[in-house]
Amino acid sequence: MSAVFLLPLLVLFVPSTSDAFSLHGIGPRIGAVDPEGMDGTFAFGAHFDFEKAGSKIHLIPNVLFWDQSGLSDLNPNLDLMYHFSPAGRVSPYIGGGVGMHFYSSDGPSDPGSDPGANFFGGVLIPVQSSSLFFEGRAVVSDLNQFGILAGMTFSLGR
Repeated sequence: MSAVFLLPLLVLFVPSTSDAFSLHGIGPRIGAVDPEGMDGTFAFGAHFDFEKAGSKIHLIPNVLFWDQSGLSDLNPNLDLMYHFSPAGRVSPYIGGGVGMHFYSSDGPSDPGSDPGANFFGGVLIPVQSSSLFFEGRAVVSDLNQFGILAGMTFSLGR
C-alpha cells in the first residue's frame, strides 16, 4: 500500500510528454470533517495537482489532518479527478482514490493505520492563474467520514 503513495514522487521524474502527468499546481485545503460516531471537527491539509496534458484528468496526491477529543487522523491520499468542462471554465468534477489513516492512540486500531476509499465531487472555479474548489468527500474505512472542503490550487505556470 505504501507504494501507492510513492507514485506521485515517481511522476516528478517522468519526462513531460502528452502521455504523462506533469505537475500543474499546489495548494492548501481546509474544511469540516464528520467522523462516524464523533462530533464534527476542522480539517486542514495540502495537495499537488498533476495534470495529463490535453485531458480533463488530474492525479491529486494530498494529505488531510484532523483532531477531535483526543483522536487525530493523519490521512495521505492518492486521488484521481475528472472535470467536465475545459480548463479555465467553471466546472463540476468527480473523483475517487485511496488513502491511509494514521490514528492517534484513541483510534479504531488503538493506535494504528487503516486503509480507506475516497469518493468526492465538487466544483472548480478559475481565478486569475489559480483555481478555487469546493467539494464534498466521503471516506469508507473502519472510521467512515464525510467532509466539506474548500481549497485553492496555485498554478505553477507549466
